[in-house]
Amino acid sequence: MVKSLYLKVEGIMERETDEVIAIGAITMRFLVDGTTTDGHMAMAEMVVQPQAKVPPPHRHDDVDETIRVIEGALTYRVDDEVRVLQAGDHCFSPRGSVHHFSNQGDVPARALVVFSPASIGPAYFRDVANVLGAGGPPDPHAFSAVMARHGIALAT
Repeated sequence: MVKSLYLKVEGIMERETDEVIAIGAITMRFLVDGTTTDGHMAMAEMVVQPQAKVPPPHRHDDVDETIRVIEGALTYRVDDEVRVLQAGDHCFSPRGSVHHFSNQGDVPARALVVFSPASIGPAYFRDVANVLGAGGPPDPHAFSAVMARHGIALAT
């Protein structure tokens, strides 16, 4: 049974129990990790620093992704459409679509990201952080293996 959830979007407050997963200049803080929704969805607050290195264009085989910008702006691409999302704007990336984002501004961008179902969640971002934080240049084979385990593929 899915439990009822209530989140006040405008004033997201960090709780002591929240895990913040840092991947370079991007942080993910999961507000809903999928365990309370029977795996139906996960939701995270994402902060992208200006000019941060971001994931390359990719697609999720079985997961829809919705993003809503809360502060700052993100340039967001879904397939062939590119939009600059300002605070209050949202964008939907259906499963199988190639998508990519960047913060080309000079202030951090903060957004809510929803994954449905929750097969992309904290474990994926922890795995990526471990690969990228292993020291030395990132291992592209290890990174690709993490992506494949979670149903994510780089765009060709």
